Amino acid sequence: MQTKVLMVCLGNICRSPLAEGILKSKTDPQNVIVDSAGTAGYHIGNNPDLRSIAVAKKYGIDISDQRCRKFSYSDFKQFDLIYAMDLSNYHDIVALTNDKAEIKKVKLLLEETNTSLNEVPDPYYGGSDGFEQIYDLIDNACDMIAKKLNSQQHS
Repeated sequence: MQTKVLMVCLGNICRSPLAEGILKSKTDPQNVIVDSAGTAGYHIGNNPDLRSIAVAKKYGIDISDQRCRKFSYSDFKQFDLIYAMDLSNYHDIVALTNDKAEIKKVKLLLEETNTSLNEVPDPYYGGSDGFEQIYDLIDNACDMIAKKLNSQQHS
């Protein structure tokens, strides 16, 4: 059975495209479908931020073909797990839910880790070193998620 995972940040150009690419690199596409979206529609149809593309490429992941899209209510029907990068986006997603089953699908990405942080900082207005830092946070979370998903596939 396939598990469908959606990664969500504000604009879908920095954090969630990285999370999509990283999780895809750690899971079998036959078993896990990964996508990303933003809660705001600022960049619909655009490629990810060049700094996200560059840091992903540095680690052997190509996210340059991704296109930004806006999160929509239909995503609750299409996805099994929805990971928000921060509390603001978490609350924006949960505000669209209609029932407890939909709310249960939504988590903060860093809830999957044992870090003291609960939010992936938005690197958009900073330098490229911020993208390196968020890559590490997201990579760690995606390791944990991939382990869970891969063990579910084999049980």
